[in-house]
Amino acid sequence: MIRERFVETIISLGSSIEKERNVPEAIRLLRRHRRIEVTNVSRFFESAPVGGPPGAPDFFNAAVIARTDLSPSELREELRHIEDVLGRKRTDDKNAPRTIDLDIAYYGDLVAEFEDWRIPDPDAATTAYVAVPIADVAPDWIDPRTKKTAYDLMRLADDGGEPVRPVSAIRLASPYQSRGPEDFDPAGDVYAPQLEALVRAQLLELGENPDRQGLARTPLRVAKALDFLTNGYSTSLDDVVNDAIFDAEGADELVLVKDIEYYSMCEHHMLPFFGRAAVAYIPRGKIIGISKVARIVDLYARRLQVQERLTNQIADALMEVLEPLGVGVVIEGQHLCMMMRGVQKQDSATVTSAMRGTFKKDARTRAEFLDLAGIGRARR
Repeated sequence: MIRERFVETIISLGSSIEKERNVPEAIRLLRRHRRIEVTNVSRFFESAPVGGPPGAPDFFNAAVIARTDLSPSELREELRHIEDVLGRKRTDDKNAPRTIDLDIAYYGDLVAEFEDWRIPDPDAATTAYVAVPIADVAPDWIDPRTKKTAYDLMRLADDGGEPVRPVSAIRLASPYQSRGPEDFDPAGDVYAPQLEALVRAQLLELGENPDRQGLARTPLRVAKALDFLTNGYSTSLDDVVNDAIFDAEGADELVLVKDIEYYSMCEHHMLPFFGRAAVAYIPRGKIIGISKVARIVDLYARRLQVQERLTNQIADALMEVLEPLGVGVVIEGQHLCMMMRGVQKQDSATVTSAMRGTFKKDARTRAEFLDLAGIGRARR
């Protein structure tokens, strides 16, 4: 769960160069950052350039709500790094076209001045192309200087006579969606330029021709596949649980969800391992939606993993969100790094367990769980 030291922040995004790609890609990179937890994203808005050269392209703008334990200066540095990754070239002209612009609009209720920047960003209260996306994603956010809501500031903001127009009604708020909407992924576009370039370099290193017909779109497909298979990095336990915890006074018997299929990737060879998980707990006045148990398994499985750690992370997560009398987790896995290479034992399987509370202390409870789970008895 979110610790006390995390601060809620709003980050403004803008792009006028390859904006259909760069705004979603910037959001994807924010979601991938280990110390930035994106919780919501505005719609995309289009606005005319302000003070740029004649014929300059229009901008896409958006706003992201995130939680972070980075200090304001550290967060700004990480945002600058993402700008560098996306090819931002800084000039003395603040209105010049750019691939991406990432600014801290708000950092909690902090009001501070730094060497050449301020929090809150003054534009958040005065400029429509910044204020509108913020009001879209956080209308009730209170500006610590004016004490007005983001919605009120949006109504007062100067649009320079040019309206700020929503581009798409599609939001990127889903914690299970770590990429831009379909509208921004036409066949001729790219998805994750850095990752795709690395895949292309791998193909060349293997002696392949990445431009031949069968491989022409492989870097794109691999980037998308890896994004999905490792989206546990961009999802939090809070996102998964999503308030699906209910009072259940008198419920004090074992709850078991078994035969949960999972797929993960070993961190040593980046090859898949997969199998079944059984997860049980004994409530202490609270229960969790059954589907959320499977979601928690996926949350930790969709990262580079070792099976032992995966088992413990699932057990610890349930202990954290439910504070039950105990938790038991048993996982069976088949590892392609062992089946396809190395000893090449195709029929091998690994079983790991994690016991917490009553399951660890009481042999009868543990035996009941293992008997009901039935993992390892009969292979499918």
